[in-house]
Amino acid sequence: MIVDAPPLSKRRLKTWLRLLRLTRTVEAQLRDYLRRKHETTLPRFDVMAALYRKHDTMTMSELSRLLLVSNGNATAVVDRLEREGLVQRSPAPNDRRTVHVSLTPEGAAAFEIMAQGHEARLDALFGGLNAHDLDLLRDILRRAQPEEKE
Repeated sequence: MIVDAPPLSKRRLKTWLRLLRLTRTVEAQLRDYLRRKHETTLPRFDVMAALYRKHDTMTMSELSRLLLVSNGNATAVVDRLEREGLVQRSPAPNDRRTVHVSLTPEGAAAFEIMAQGHEARLDALFGGLNAHDLDLLRDILRRAQPEEKE
């Protein structure tokens, strides 16, 4: 007896659920790692990573858009990082309503240490994938990416 394969829509649904499960599992392990080893949170790490990659100031609006979070969420994280001396705010020269944020030298140094451990943790989590697997997965995920609506 030959059994027909499930329709593509069902297979796509199962694929989505596997991707979601993988994402949540990896995210939970990264959250735990950052909490235990660096006494920080993933949102704080994400804010610092965005600022580190920019190598310059960024407006709070740019930061929240980049991280796909509300301005309020970004502000709350930046408030805590600023209190700890890891980021600094400065008013925009031409518009006092606009606030720029950047890492302090202490924040950049702290991020570099966290980023090394973060990368090592991800390397271990995905250690079962070789270079070919990673290239194939990247290509598949690019093809699967839905088009953005404007």
